[in-house]
Amino acid sequence: MKLGMIGLGKMGGNMVRRLLQGKHQVVVYNRTPEKTKEMATEGATAAFSIDELLKALDTPKIIWMMVPQGQPVDDMIESLVPKLSKGDIVIDGGNSRYTDSIRHSDRLKQAGINFLDIGTSGGIWGLKEGYCMMVGGDANVFKQIEPILKTLAPPDGYAYMGIAGAGHFVKMVHNGVEYGMLQAYGEGFEILKASSYGLDLGKIANLWNQGSVVRSWLLELAALAFAKDPKLDDIKGYVQDTGEGRWTIEEAINQSIPAPVITLSLLARFRSRQDDSFSAKVIAALRNEFGGHAVEKK
Repeated sequence: MKLGMIGLGKMGGNMVRRLLQGKHQVVVYNRTPEKTKEMATEGATAAFSIDELLKALDTPKIIWMMVPQGQPVDDMIESLVPKLSKGDIVIDGGNSRYTDSIRHSDRLKQAGINFLDIGTSGGIWGLKEGYCMMVGGDANVFKQIEPILKTLAPPDGYAYMGIAGAGHFVKMVHNGVEYGMLQAYGEGFEILKASSYGLDLGKIANLWNQGSVVRSWLLELAALAFAKDPKLDDIKGYVQDTGEGRWTIEEAINQSIPAPVITLSLLARFRSRQDDSFSAKVIAALRNEFGGHAVEKK
């Protein structure tokens, strides 16, 4: 099939490469032209403006966006609407909030334009392993672009989730679960590192992947990380969050569903950004006041 890809970052660029390997025709556009030129050397058709990209596509046009969630997606959709025709398809494969995707679907529907929200997981390994994709929107439009999904995904690696917003809703919860899993692994390896046994963390990560009930792809990645830097001395313990964990927790609150693991894993990320926690200072001072417990001075 022929499609346009807008956004050639770590995910978008590798998705283009996988599509090209699958013999699809891909017209590419990126805000900065260097990545567009790079993709052109690998077989993609370069476009250096949205107009140029749209002109190179067949009707109905298929445009797949891999741009940051929020205002960038809003702005891109608004720039596309007056230039598209009825029956064209816009896909948001980024990590947009599902409520935004519902809004985008309604906006495009007014102009007769189809919209799919496709939660995409796979990271930088997706080029080799394939991408897991969770699709929301009209079921007939999903079937229309299914050959693209078959190329991007591993076997059984994509599925239709339901109406607009469903794809990004499932991806949101997926990332919330990821928060909890990462936190559990992080805490476990810290306990192992602090022991008096001088344990080889990379060896343990690899061992746990051999039939253990906690085996996973994340543990495989942990083994790779420890192989590069056994004590992770070159990495600062600062953990960013990109929104999906917060949204998952907000949804849990809205539905009165207890989600303590995901909630605490997000709060732990906030703590990782503090060089010296003021709340910890307060606790230390209070323990000193009521019990005479020693405090450490700077």
